[in-house]
Amino acid sequence: MAGSSEPREIVVIGGGIIGCTTAYFLTRHPSYDPSKHKITLLEASKIAGGASGKAGGLLALWAYPSNIVPLSYRLHAELAKEHGGAEMWGYRRIHCGQLTAKGRSLGAASGNQIKKEGNGESISLKKRTKEAIGTMRAAGIPRDLDWFSADSVKDYSEMGDPDTTAQVHPYQFTTSMAKLAEEKGAKIILGQVIDIGNSNNSVESVTYKDKETSETKTIPATDVIISAGPWTREIYPPAPISAMRAHSVTIRPSRPVSAYAIFTEISLPPDFGRTGEKVKSKSSRSKQVTPEIYARPNNEVYACGEGDILVPLPKLSDDVVTDDAKCQDIIDYVSSISDEMRDGEVTVRQACYLPNVDAASSGPLLGETGVKGLLLAAGHTCWGIQNGPGTGKLISEFVFDGKAISAKIGSLDPRNVL
Repeated sequence: MAGSSEPREIVVIGGGIIGCTTAYFLTRHPSYDPSKHKITLLEASKIAGGASGKAGGLLALWAYPSNIVPLSYRLHAELAKEHGGAEMWGYRRIHCGQLTAKGRSLGAASGNQIKKEGNGESISLKKRTKEAIGTMRAAGIPRDLDWFSADSVKDYSEMGDPDTTAQVHPYQFTTSMAKLAEEKGAKIILGQVIDIGNSNNSVESVTYKDKETSETKTIPATDVIISAGPWTREIYPPAPISAMRAHSVTIRPSRPVSAYAIFTEISLPPDFGRTGEKVKSKSSRSKQVTPEIYARPNNEVYACGEGDILVPLPKLSDDVVTDDAKCQDIIDYVSSISDEMRDGEVTVRQACYLPNVDAASSGPLLGETGVKGLLLAAGHTCWGIQNGPGTGKLISEFVFDGKAISAKIGSLDPRNVL
């Protein structure tokens, strides 16, 4: 790579969390000189249009891979302190736990709500009987985790506390990183990459189709970072990155809920049915489901289900199709153990694709590819938001220092699998 004091044309491909944090840390590197170094962030659809805008936003010291998690977790706290992250992107420390519960048939009445005659509105009493509170305590439920049905919960174990677990709002965090990078000189272009030009095994240009004009344009490049998430293989076919679809919803609960991220294991009854006008066919056997539930600031709850590979990855994030039935399943599952969810308002139903590494190395691929000036930063699975800052910091070091300095990431070297 060119020396850090020489003119550089740095192109970051992908406007998700990895691309945006990379652009941010490039503009904050001590060697960055806006008079000599041009940074372009190329995004095919819109900033945070994929999983980075639709993820859960959980941050944890117990995430993986362990060689970059501590760095990234610390950087999240530093970024929030420097830029007012609590207000800008909902950064806060939280509790996290595993909840085992027995789901209730959706037609079952709850003892914690009143049904108003005429309009069907539900009003939470915001309290529980002494018997219900005793049941919750016996199951090990924290006193402030009071938004699950007492007759559903069976067991609770803590996975993380505010010293080891936090959260952000992914869309707000990703777009904030892009804006902060722009303020320091990075340029954002909406356009779909067509080709990465190289000569003598060294990158020299990037060609893209401009989203607004549909014109084909080519820009010079001394350094190219591919951080296109599940679309990485479309741009760089040797990358062993595949895509998995994931659905999620957001719900405005019937009352404010405490700051917890909950991993559930729910046993659904054989007569479990769907809310709304349509009812699912009833099964003769119970079913185990495992939705994740994250309480967010401003009275919002995010919930997601298991992934699938039923629908191939579309060309653009704008073209991702949401399966309403899968979203409804998530709503039904969380409603079966929480009156606050059942009586709340569903505000968003959405789908996205997560990038997975199809190789022995299950972690992301970070670093050099064997082509001079071409770096890879992809395959972060469900921990992209958590590991975004650490990845951006390390990639900025590859560009300006020629190697990773802040963490030992030899096991994540793309050349191990390319």
